[in-house]
Order: sequence, then C-alpha cells, then structure tokens
Amino acid sequence: MKVLVLGAGAGGAAAVAELTLAGHDVVLWNRSSATLEPFRAAGGVEYEGVLGEGRAVPRAISADLGDAMRDVDAAVVTLPTFSHAPVARALGEARWPSDRPIVLNPGHTGGALEFAHAFRTTGRPLPPIAEFSTLTYVARKYRPERVTITGRAKHVRAAALPGGAAALDVGCSLFPGAAPVADVLAADLSNANLVLHPPGAILGAAWVEATGGDYTFYVQGMTPGVARTMKRLDDERLAVAAAFGHRLPSIVEEMQSIGTVEADVTDVHDLVGAIAGGTANARIKAPHSLEHRYYREDFGHGMLPFLELASIAGVETPVAASLYTLAEALVGIDFRASGRTAVTMGIAGLSRAELLAHVRPA
Repeated sequence: MKVLVLGAGAGGAAAVAELTLAGHDVVLWNRSSATLEPFRAAGGVEYEGVLGEGRAVPRAISADLGDAMRDVDAAVVTLPTFSHAPVARALGEARWPSDRPIVLNPGHTGGALEFAHAFRTTGRPLPPIAEFSTLTYVARKYRPERVTITGRAKHVRAAALPGGAAALDVGCSLFPGAAPVADVLAADLSNANLVLHPPGAILGAAWVEATGGDYTFYVQGMTPGVARTMKRLDDERLAVAAAFGHRLPSIVEEMQSIGTVEADVTDVHDLVGAIAGGTANARIKAPHSLEHRYYREDFGHGMLPFLELASIAGVETPVAASLYTLAEALVGIDFRASGRTAVTMGIAGLSRAELLAHVRPA
C-alpha cells in the first residue's frame, strides 16, 4: 500500500520505520522542511529499539503537501493533537480525494470529531476517517535523524466516524494490535494519556521547574499521592464512558493491554507498582518546563475535550476540573481560546442522545 505519513516527530518516524519494514511504499510529509532535513541528510529515517536497528527509506520526503499526497492510497496522521484541525483544513484545501482513508494515530480525545469538523469547513466531501485511542509507539527523538522506539503497543482501540469503515479497515491492517470498538467516544475515552499525564504534571510542577525535569516521570514521579489522584481521575473517566454506554478497563488494565504495564502484574489497584514497574516508560524523563506537551497539549487537547464530553454526558468530574483549572493557572493560558472545545469538535449544543446518534452509523 502507498501510505502518506503526516508528521515527522517521534511518532511519525516510528510509523515510517514500521510501515517500511512491513513492505509498504511510504511518503513522509512535514510542514517544516527543517525537521525533514536531518532525515534527508541521513538517507532516510534511522531507528533503534523494539523494531530493531536500521534505516527506513521512504519513497519521498517532502514539505509540499500537494506533492506528497499524489497517488497515495491512504494517510496516517501522527501529528500532535493541536495540529489535527490545521492539517485537516490543509488536506481539504489540497483537494484530498473523498474515497481515500485517513487514520489518526492517535486521535486521543476528540480527534476524529475535530478533524472531521475542520475538514468540512473547506467545503470538500468528507473522506473515511478513523482514529486510535493512543499512539502505537513509545518513542523519542534524541537525535534529529533517529527515532528510539522503546515500546510498540500490543493493543489500541480503533474507531471510525459514520461512513469511515474503509479507514478503520486500513488502520487495523497497517497497525497490528488496533482493535475496533463501537464508536469514537469509546476510543476517545480510552486515551491513556488523559489519565496518565495530568496528575503528575500538576502535582510535580514545582519539581519540574526546579530541576528542569531531571527525574523519571513514571518512576520517581509516581508517588502515592499522585497515584491516588490518578485513581480518582480514572474513576471519573470510567463514569463518563459508562454514561455513553461503554464499559472500559481501568487505567492499569488499559496500559497492560497496550504493553506499558507488564503482563505479570496482578494487582491492578496498585498504580505505583504497576506504572513505575513498566519497562517501556521507565527511562522517560519528566517535562523540561511548563512549555512541555504534558501541559500544553494534554490539557488543551486532552482534558478540555474530556470535560466537554463529561458535560454532555451529565457526569460531574471535580478532579478533572480542578486539574484543568490549576493547569491554566500554572501555564498562564486560556486553553479554550485555542484548544479542543465542543465547538471545534462540532458537537456544541448536542444532548447525550444526539451525540451518540452523531457518532454511530444510522
């Protein structure tokens, strides 16, 4: 299959490596030529870790979207969530064909809804769209031409918007471990980062600023107090999911299915032991500052859409709301001004029943 990978960060580089190894014809696009230049100079995307070590050579590496999308069969969006709406509009304006699937890897919380709403503003027919609950990799770019992949998700939840069955099929075919769920709300509310990042980011903010993030976020930062807060936040997530008719696993069970909590963990209530003991995340450092995506992205495009969904579901989420309010105070940003709201997801004013009808096939 000819696949366009949109985004040249760690997730996009890892996707290029995996898809190329699987025999697909890959084109890598990124808005910034400066991000692409190290890959060009290296003759491809260097990779190391759980996929082995080597160099994946895409058919093309381009910052020209019109050029990059020519003759491809599908697109995989591996961009940060705050780039979903801009790239959706860019694809629409570039006349992305309505029969070519688009897969968000990941969509996180509300990604498919926001992407579709932004694409529609261009006046183009909506293509098939599917999303994953979380990125299929634990990956970092410690060097600009190389991606280090310390984990490959064994299982992620995948869902399509109505009319998006072709995108769901493509996503599950390209990425083994992607498993279909009933609708995008089930995928949205399975976003592990929604629960995993905010408690440690807020409760560890002083440590982040004092040390520049010189501690391991999932080990040293996973204290009993952080874990108790995380458990309360997870209970709220599960309550919102239940209001939409979905019974989802706890955060530890979800991470165990992904592979970031070890398979031999039996006490799913011991968040400290389970999360701190995971090999894939063990060496990941804390945010270097309050400019990090754990603050900017995970609140404006993770916690905010979760609060919007909770409001539609009629479920109170005091811990989530408190963490969100503290994040705005810490960072000094009104996340609603540029974040993922009910308006940007195209669901403002919908009732619970109307939202369920909106995301499920007629």
